[in-house]
Amino acid sequence: MHLELISFKLCPFVQRSVITLLHKKAPFDISYIDLSEPPAWFFKISPFRRVPVLRVDDKTVLFESAIINEFIDDVTAGSLMPADPLQKAQNRGWIQFGEQCLVDQYHLSTAENGKSWEESLAKAHHNLAKIEGMLGEGPYFNGESFSLVDAAFAPLFMRYALWPRTLGALPSEEFPRLVSWSKTLLGLPEVQQSVVDDFHLLYAEHIREHGGYLANAFPVNSR
Repeated sequence: MHLELISFKLCPFVQRSVITLLHKKAPFDISYIDLSEPPAWFFKISPFRRVPVLRVDDKTVLFESAIINEFIDDVTAGSLMPADPLQKAQNRGWIQFGEQCLVDQYHLSTAENGKSWEESLAKAHHNLAKIEGMLGEGPYFNGESFSLVDAAFAPLFMRYALWPRTLGALPSEEFPRLVSWSKTLLGLPEVQQSVVDDFHLLYAEHIREHGGYLANAFPVNSR
């Protein structure tokens, strides 16, 4: 089975799928496109004109990272979802919730001024507190075993780790279990290898290009 992911280099959602593929040691290719000028063929295979999409054997296309990841999990050895149906459903819910956390992070990264930053930070912390309140001792979301929930949240933590701590986006005193979970995930080879080599430079440049409140935290000399 030939698997090809299509995305752009900074997409946190395709990163979820790359992490899953790397963890499962599944062979795959990845193709990057420019979303500002996407090729015509992309519109034919992506119904929402979003990334990622997964081409399977060059003919079948899947979209939405959560669906892609469950497919990858189903067609490879082992399982990254709980066997218990109720716990599996709960995991799916938190994977979906992780998308909202990424949206919160996006709103923070595009905040135009201090007022909108503070408003977005309050919303982000409100949602992060929900996860903090239900996390166990770890080291992973489900305890001792890595799961698709971990793959879903790792891109969020990777981006927060690039932000100066002085911004208070993920304060350890308020979110000790989230910070511990973040450190565990960011230390995994499959997470570290799930982005392009110059990801931190491209991400900083992307933030600066937007020119919002967060841009001041990424000066040009950060390259």
